[in-house]
Amino acid sequence: MSSAPRAEEIARDARWLAQALDPSSGMVRLIAMDSEAYRAASFLDDRILQQPVDAQVLPWPEVEAAVAGDLRQDARWIFHIGHVGSTLVSRLLGELNGVLAVREPRLLRDLALSPAEVRRAYVETAPKLMSRTFSSDDIVCVKATSFVSEIAPELVPAGERALMMYATPRNYIGSILAGENSVQELRMLAPSRAERLSRRVSSLGAAHSDAELAAIAWACEMTALEAAADAMPDRRVEWADFDRMLDDMPAALARIAGFLGVEADEAQLDAIATGPLMRRYSKAMEYDYSAGLRRDLIDGAASTQRQSIDGALAMLRSAAEKSPILARALSRAEG
Repeated sequence: MSSAPRAEEIARDARWLAQALDPSSGMVRLIAMDSEAYRAASFLDDRILQQPVDAQVLPWPEVEAAVAGDLRQDARWIFHIGHVGSTLVSRLLGELNGVLAVREPRLLRDLALSPAEVRRAYVETAPKLMSRTFSSDDIVCVKATSFVSEIAPELVPAGERALMMYATPRNYIGSILAGENSVQELRMLAPSRAERLSRRVSSLGAAHSDAELAAIAWACEMTALEAAADAMPDRRVEWADFDRMLDDMPAALARIAGFLGVEADEAQLDAIATGPLMRRYSKAMEYDYSAGLRRDLIDGAASTQRQSIDGALAMLRSAAEKSPILARALSRAEG
């Protein structure tokens, strides 16, 4: 274990990840990372604490003061609706020269879950903390947890870039229903999603099946992205349907890299987009996974639960008749 980092060490580079924040006490947890640790970590929430780490807890004012100068805040951002390959895309981008991929630091979740009046004291510093690299020529690409989309306009400074990832409601519902763990997560998050969705859409009733619950989850997360994009007219926003990306991942990766301002030649992009990462489960690399398996799982769920899925989609379309933002989300996804 090292001693607590000095201000110049915090400001200098990405070594000290601002991993978690307790807004009530004003304390922040910093974890020492190198480039390989960032590359390996699927998530930078508290699951990272399952292994030995060098963690230091400092008062927020000390961390805030360390980055108070004219530091970079040009991180690129990935926001998404969940279960749409955002971890995979983050890993692929992290293989490109000059990209430091940062996946789901808990600090962003802590901010998103804080009341606005509390968050206000912290959120302005977050882009600086998330933009630190190990080389001045590198850029950071931050993949946030899905519900952090709610505060995306507070995280992305004017002129900066955000990728919004989604799937069609049919594919999203199928992917959720295809996995026991994803269904359990769906049920666990249902109350918080219902509360979040009620701020934007009032025309969706209660769910009567897991398919309808998944449709409501899609509506919640997708309208969160739509609302964030509406609130960021002075930022650059790119939308990406993950399943369409899978149809030609080398081309899709090239398009996203170009949008994010990452220089990469065609050979490198092709090697990464057709390489071993495409055959592993990006959240747990020890397991096999592929685009073909994703399609098979979605098709399997569609075959066994077609009536429930069709009913859930009909529910969404009916609700969209009374909700412009939901109608726009459906149009984007199904157009």
